[in-house]
Amino acid sequence: MRRPEGFDGNRLRSIVWFHTISRKSDLIEGERPSTMSDIASETVSSAIRELVDANHILFDQGVVDGFGHVSQRHPVRPDHFLLARSMAPALVTAQDVLAFDLDAAPIEAGGPAVYLERFIHSEIYRRRPDVVAIVHSHSPAVVPFSVVSGTRLRPVCHMCGFLGAATPVFEIRDVAGPGSDLLIRDARLGAALAQSLGQGAAVLMRGHGSTVVGSTLRQAVFRAVYTEIGARLQSEAMRLGPVTYLTEDEAVATAKTNDGQIDRAWLLWLKAAHSRSMAT
Repeated sequence: MRRPEGFDGNRLRSIVWFHTISRKSDLIEGERPSTMSDIASETVSSAIRELVDANHILFDQGVVDGFGHVSQRHPVRPDHFLLARSMAPALVTAQDVLAFDLDAAPIEAGGPAVYLERFIHSEIYRRRPDVVAIVHSHSPAVVPFSVVSGTRLRPVCHMCGFLGAATPVFEIRDVAGPGSDLLIRDARLGAALAQSLGQGAAVLMRGHGSTVVGSTLRQAVFRAVYTEIGARLQSEAMRLGPVTYLTEDEAVATAKTNDGQIDRAWLLWLKAAHSRSMAT
């Protein structure tokens, strides 16, 4: 990817890598007033800490297991994003978080193994400037809705209004043909997934899982959790009989209300995740 004029790669690395930030903070603490560089460093440090929390919450809430991932747009460089190295989300620590450009290339070459499906993140960030965070998961109640024709995932309760009228399903065969491994392995597949998502909050991936986006990291996590909950509720309701779904206006109104209550859920989930954390 072409570097913009004035780009200083060394400076970017100095504020992206958490261990570098920590060492720098140790050196400057108490010696002089905070500078813009210090503020940028702390902004990135805070974003990394919250991204670690998001990984642990998503595992604790049953959205991810050994697989799945969550990212956040870089708070200083919006043409980059933060994502852990390839590992189980429950085990992610601050030292595992890497920075990537919108070609899904790690900023620091020669680092640890990275997620195969990082192109999900890069291509959505490229096409959706409003998106600040992305969750990709294989949550079990959602997957059946990706493979059953004629039944779409729709909001059945007020907590799932963000799903809108119906959640689109990405069919990878339309792009990769009939013999793929269903993974979003390159930018072409990532771009096709982003197109299927459109301006929505979530897209299902046939036989694979889902991808959920948000204008904040906490909103994306909230939506990922309630996408799984909503899928369970809809499955149960369909067993009982005809389902009354939210109208489009109800979906908009409930989503707006819930967006003002996200911290209430986040703080509860965070405390629960911390009490059962497996990260060291």
